[in-house]
Amino acid sequence: MREKSVSITEEHFKKIVDKLVFLKDTSELMIDLAYSSLLLNSQALAEEVEALENHMDNLHTEFERLVLSSGFTPEESKDFLGLIRLGVVTEEIADAAMEIADVVLRGLEPHPILKLVIEEAEETVTKVTVSETSTLVGKKIREAQLQEETGMWVLVIRRGNWWLRPRPDTMIKAGDTLIAAGYAEGEADFETLASGDSKTTEEDE
Repeated sequence: MREKSVSITEEHFKKIVDKLVFLKDTSELMIDLAYSSLLLNSQALAEEVEALENHMDNLHTEFERLVLSSGFTPEESKDFLGLIRLGVVTEEIADAAMEIADVVLRGLEPHPILKLVIEEAEETVTKVTVSETSTLVGKKIREAQLQEETGMWVLVIRRGNWWLRPRPDTMIKAGDTLIAAGYAEGEADFETLASGDSKTTEEDE
């Protein structure tokens, strides 16, 4: 019986660590998107940060409940309190990201230098859902070669209620929402690839 108790404790601790890592990754993603929304003056990216902030609140609550349900001893309480504090730090990072994105959402006038950067930026942001007929379905990011083919790079993949930071081996699935940035000239090609609509390509040929 004692060995079983130890096993459950280890499994529970692993869940706590995994949840904390996920909180960290999500807060870092929010910062990346928030700065991009500001530099590109993108309402779409700012809205994703806002949605992530609400999601982050729920994740943080789940994390604290998981820690508090650990059944730790008084001797272990200091270590578990440290975990809770780390969770609070990720929440503070998320709040900071939301403050940045809020500048775009509220249409506030940016600093003159930042305004100049925005005006000179040639990049655009697009958001498109991958259809079942898209040739991207089942391909990894590196296999899709989106940046080489369209000049657009994927900033984040929204899959249902989850946001994924794309990696070279991330698989693209039907129903994924790809949020990408790049030069305006490649936006139509990117949307065509994701939507599976080959009409534009056929007309060009």
